[in-house]
Amino acid sequence: MGTIWFWLVALILALYVVLDGFDLGVGALHFLAGRTSQERELALRTIAPVWDGNEVWLVAAGGTLYFAFPLLYASAFSGFYLPLMIVLWLLILRGIGIELRSHFELGIWRDFFDCILSVGSGLLAFFFGVALANVIRGVPLQIDHSFFLPLWTNFHPGPQPGILDWYTVLGGVLALVALAEHGALYLAIKTEGVLQQRARHIAKRLWPALLALTAVSLTATIIIHPRSLAAYLRNPVGFFFPGAVLAGLGMMLAFRLRKQDEKAFAGSTVYLAAMLLGAAFALCPTVMPSTLGSARDLTIANSEAAHYGLSVGLIWWGAGIAIAIAYFILVYSMFRGRVRGVPHHGPRAIEENGHR
Repeated sequence: MGTIWFWLVALILALYVVLDGFDLGVGALHFLAGRTSQERELALRTIAPVWDGNEVWLVAAGGTLYFAFPLLYASAFSGFYLPLMIVLWLLILRGIGIELRSHFELGIWRDFFDCILSVGSGLLAFFFGVALANVIRGVPLQIDHSFFLPLWTNFHPGPQPGILDWYTVLGGVLALVALAEHGALYLAIKTEGVLQQRARHIAKRLWPALLALTAVSLTATIIIHPRSLAAYLRNPVGFFFPGAVLAGLGMMLAFRLRKQDEKAFAGSTVYLAAMLLGAAFALCPTVMPSTLGSARDLTIANSEAAHYGLSVGLIWWGAGIAIAIAYFILVYSMFRGRVRGVPHHGPRAIEENGHR
């Protein structure tokens, strides 16, 4: 039962990254894709109806983690207190940038909140990558499963690392580039004309960097966390995930060259999901590795909740997730198609007139 819940948490996190990932990507590219205030408003309208709903999956992942693995939740949320507060403020700033941008028709007002949106989105993508790299690398878990991480130490992974070191920074840069590519491909689907061509050009420029960073990060992961490779060698079925990563990269390249934006975006979706689920496969059955020795690792067995609660909770969790999925299908079907035309100004009007 604990293994089932482990993979449910991994799937929800993958779903969050795929859905909110294009929101973050569009935000991070706000000034690169949109050269004028009107173009930036058009880009914003591609995500305005769905960005806050996509964050539901982050909340769902946190709630599921708390229910299924309470010890992991308690340990991680106390040890990662500083980066969690940074992420919380960045989430707030991104929301402010979107919601307040069109309250006044002043150039300096809009440019200011465009900047907040772009910086907040880019830093969020970076810190999400840093967070995942911290989990893969491990943390200095004590006997009581507590730990503390400073923001940085000497930028080298070791028994007493900081949140930022060369490996976690590499993970952050990879996440930023991957989500920017994801956002550029989404913009190419949802827009037309000059903005669409610019989005395609950005995706073209980012793809080689994404390929190189993926190769470097996978190699670095094997060096930093050798047990990840052992997990694949022990169960070769896991090589499906690296294969899916390569397939996603190939789809992005091939379909972008053919200007088949929807299929290129599907390739980006495959890439992101395969990278996250592949990391989960490499860790399983560990949920939080310790840099002080594997004996102190948090595993599924020593951190899961009671079997009865997990069994009953699976029924209610399934019902709730089914309702959420149905809602998302409805929302995305309502706002399908490209954005075009000149919108009426105002935060509500951006959502209501987001798709014509």
